[in-house]
Amino acid sequence: MIRVIIATRNKGKMQEIRKLLEGTDCEILSMDEAGIHKDIEENRLTFDENAIIKAKVIRRITGGIVLADDSGLEVDFLNRAPGVYTARFLGDDARDCDRCQGLLRLMEGVPDEYRGARFVCSAAIATDDGEMTVKGVLEGRIARHAAGSNGFGYDPVFWVPQYGKTLAQLDSDIKNMISHRGKAFRAVAERIRELIR
Repeated sequence: MIRVIIATRNKGKMQEIRKLLEGTDCEILSMDEAGIHKDIEENRLTFDENAIIKAKVIRRITGGIVLADDSGLEVDFLNRAPGVYTARFLGDDARDCDRCQGLLRLMEGVPDEYRGARFVCSAAIATDDGEMTVKGVLEGRIARHAAGSNGFGYDPVFWVPQYGKTLAQLDSDIKNMISHRGKAFRAVAERIRELIR
């Protein structure tokens, strides 16, 4: 069985990625599960660049196939912040609930027409053939209140208009179908299937 390392330690992200890569007949491992404890500095200016740097660093250690992603939230009213700084927005030690509440405070009183936002995911795959990236985007807006518990990060404050719910209120199947990460990793899964044929 082909081993695929996902360059993350985030358990919520791993759960989503495993679901999205079902049927690829690969052993899917996080960095921790593969015994890799290296910190990778994400200091590039775009999601694509950060994803590629993570994939390349881990592939130098493990060889084989490595997947990495960099994803984040862009809020129009905040000039597309937090963007590539999503994980560090409002402090390195902030918990998900702190970030959600902090974002809601920043958006307090902002009318719906200015609450546009999107989740962006750049997924990189590093193999013997080099690196490539694919991008997935989910458009929505910042909700007025946090709601839902099915997810992590900013999911409870990201309103999905076509469903009339936050991302964290949607069930996992719908979420994986429409999410930025779902779109990006389905394309990556197709690439993996091509590699192992």
